[in-house]
Amino acid sequence: MSAEFFSKLSQNYIELLKDDEYYDITIEVGEDPNVKIFRAHMNILCYRSPYLRRVLASNKKEDNILSHIRLPNISPEIFQIILEYIYGGIISLSGQDTSDILDVLLAANELCFQELVDYLQKYLIENKSEWMKENFEFTQRISSQSNNLVDLQHFCTDFVAKFPERILKSLYFTSLSEKLLISLIKRDNLQMKEVEIWEHVLKWGLAQNPTLVSDPNDWSDNDFKTMENTLQYCLPFVRLFSLSSKEFSDKVRPYQKLFKRQSYEDLLNSYLDPYYEPSDSISLPRNIEIDGIIDSKIVNLNIVSIISRWIDKVDVNCKFSHLRELYLPYEFQLLIRGSRDGFTPRKFHTLCDNKHNTVTFIKVKDSEEILGGYNPITWMNVNSWGEAQNCFIFSFKNRSNFKDAILSIVKYTDNALNYHPDHGPFFGNDLIIYTSEESKDSADIDFDTTKVCNETSCYEKSIREGGEFLMEDYEIFQIIKR
Repeated sequence: MSAEFFSKLSQNYIELLKDDEYYDITIEVGEDPNVKIFRAHMNILCYRSPYLRRVLASNKKEDNILSHIRLPNISPEIFQIILEYIYGGIISLSGQDTSDILDVLLAANELCFQELVDYLQKYLIENKSEWMKENFEFTQRISSQSNNLVDLQHFCTDFVAKFPERILKSLYFTSLSEKLLISLIKRDNLQMKEVEIWEHVLKWGLAQNPTLVSDPNDWSDNDFKTMENTLQYCLPFVRLFSLSSKEFSDKVRPYQKLFKRQSYEDLLNSYLDPYYEPSDSISLPRNIEIDGIIDSKIVNLNIVSIISRWIDKVDVNCKFSHLRELYLPYEFQLLIRGSRDGFTPRKFHTLCDNKHNTVTFIKVKDSEEILGGYNPITWMNVNSWGEAQNCFIFSFKNRSNFKDAILSIVKYTDNALNYHPDHGPFFGNDLIIYTSEESKDSADIDFDTTKVCNETSCYEKSIREGGEFLMEDYEIFQIIKR
């Protein structure tokens, strides 16, 4: 059994720090006019700080000659706090300004006190986040001074990603470090239009080269080369394929000499040739958070954007349409969710009948696969076929694989839909949900049959391999123009 008496030990070492008798080193801290000389003990400093060990090893004195070192980057007030940590293993932050705590963090990092660096980053994020947001320029400048301040750097990039307008549109945006700018524009959740991101990257590049004029029409080949070198690590993370054709023509084409020839040709062809094949390396549009579009457990805004393009017949045949900026002209109002409202035909008809322009999403059980269909007319509780134009059914491998999405448009409009009291959404004979048991209570029995027709029936093509499948959940939305 062992007992620990760290409190008393800490107290004794703090007393040693204050004692003027046994010191063997002096430390000159700060710069004029704020300079102070501290007395300390070489053995303690060497074993507590790898940085100070290296400094003292290169500054070794002969016997009986007092060692002296200088630390001009640290103020006396901050070093006093650091010394109490070195000797007593304590750090007192109560009453300290947040700016001073950040300075303590920098000093701890310079002196290689990793446990203190980790503690202070966590403390600041948990207790001083609002101050750091209000004083973001100062916080960001501190975080960018060392690659070791990872947690603080993540705090900065997270904040900028959520509130980009507060940073990218600020006066000090152009002073952002290249590393922070890249970490920002790499993010999927950066809440800005892609054309604005492109404009800000150009603005940042110009600020790094103040001799360049702003109009690229006045640039020489050397000017373009200079700008290319400045932005070479940023350009790959701007999702230029997300721009509209007008944005590309107005905002990117004048800067074509910034890009490698093949890269620019691929970008240009994506606008000129709808059948041009995109590569797998092109990033999808960013995950912009837009309230009020859809409340779904099955699909995301990327899928909503693609469905909306199909409904409005916008770039239907373009192989790059899923890579363009999100197209969100509709609000998707939830009518039914199976896991919330039930899976019976009666619930379906009660909540969805007489509602026009509906989109059905079906989540396949034990899979990421999503199936569905668009019905421009209404569902009805009768026993008949429904005639409709512009119907379509679709499938997605998962919520992020849009390249392999299948769109199948109705070809026999007389049999586009099938109505029945025991049916759910029933698109021709190609995608169906129904209750197979026939009885007077069938409308209150959960759907037990879900099928996709392998052989095309009423629609142009099959949307998946295999016939019957199990349904995990389904949702039906009515679309309304925003």
